[in-house]
Formats: sequence, C-alpha cells, structure tokens
Amino acid sequence: MVRADVLRFGVTQIDQHLPGGGLLNGALHEVAGDGPDVEHGAAAALLLAGLLARRRGPVLWAVMRNDLFAPALAAAGLQPDRVIFAEAGSAVLLVMEEALRHPGLAGVVGEVGRMGLTASRRLQLAAEGSGVTVFALRRFRRAADPALAEPNAAVTRWRVAALPSPPPIPHAPDVPGLARARWRLDLMRCRGGVPATWTVEACDAQGRLALVTEFSDRSAAPAQQRTAG
Repeated sequence: MVRADVLRFGVTQIDQHLPGGGLLNGALHEVAGDGPDVEHGAAAALLLAGLLARRRGPVLWAVMRNDLFAPALAAAGLQPDRVIFAEAGSAVLLVMEEALRHPGLAGVVGEVGRMGLTASRRLQLAAEGSGVTVFALRRFRRAADPALAEPNAAVTRWRVAALPSPPPIPHAPDVPGLARARWRLDLMRCRGGVPATWTVEACDAQGRLALVTEFSDRSAAPAQQRTAG
C-alpha cells in the first residue's frame, strides 16, 4: 500500500521496495558514504539535498565543522536560501532535536559521528511528534569505524557510494567519464522491509534520480556488508 506520508525517491523500483512507497515522514533515517567517502559524505549529502529539494519549506542542516559546500547542494536542487546552516560542533544531536520541535521545516539534516540507541530514540520520538523527517548523515575518519555498525533507532539505514560515470575509457575503466555521475545505493536496514541495492544516476538540478537500466536487477547487498541494527 502506498502511503501519503512518505518522501519518495521518484524511482519506481526503489519506492515500491520500501514499505509505504517511500521514506516515512516524521521519522529518523540514516545515510552514510561508503569507502573513502565515509569521512566526507559528499555523495550522501547530495542525495539528501536532492530528496529535500522536492519538498517545500526551509531545511535545517547542522554540521560539525564548516566544510559544507552550498553550491553543490544547489546543483542537486536545494537552493541556499532554503537552508538554515548551523555549525554546532559536538552539539549537532542537540541542535537536531531542538529543530524537530518546529513542524514548519521541510526536513532536518545533522552530520554526526557516534549516534547510539538513546540519542537516536530521542530523535525518532521528536520526529514522530512534529511530523518532520530527520536525516542523520554519518561521518567518520575511518571507513571501517565499528561505531557505524552499532544499532540505532533509524527507520532506514543507507550507504551511498560514488561510481565512475560513463562513458568508460577502454584503457582506464575506473576513470570517471563526462556523463552524469552514478551512485550505488545500498539499503542496509529497513523497518518492515529487506536490504537491497540499486545503481542510479545522481540527482540532477531538480533533485531527480534515475535508475541505471543495465543494473536495474541488481541483487541485495551481501550479508556481510549489511549493518546490524
């Protein structure tokens, strides 16, 4: 059954796989990069910018340090005049929770490292109370940091990996081409659903994703790569 209170990816194969037909609004969702991008979270940030670009209202984006590149968010459809940037240092989780008291927001994003069960449950409860969707953008200095695999209360947990864009160069297939960037989206955990993997073209200037057709039937992520939780 497709629910009205969801944030859709706009890609049928992804939305139909999620319970309710999209990301549940008024809930906590976790997004992180993969491999080297776990530290910077660039692809993950652009995915969130594209998703939130298609909603109305301001977005509160809380960062640990001032390294967020606003023009990149704009290229994914989220214009700077819609974003309230909060440089919160170690208080990102507190800023996120406070922001969730304001139901007029289109969404809340917080760049965090550790996020245990207690903190994540507080965010989930606050999101349920206001109806505002909150995203924890996880960032760590080490891709294999065990804290990323710890259980938390997020309704969905995602990994976003940058892939080489086409066309491939025959003698260097891993070198990005000049076409639209590509991402691998791994759904690691979903309450009421199962893990899965898709390869998509990155968000365009309107925040829209597109499925890469030659990878449309990719199987779910290997069990050893899935996050516990």
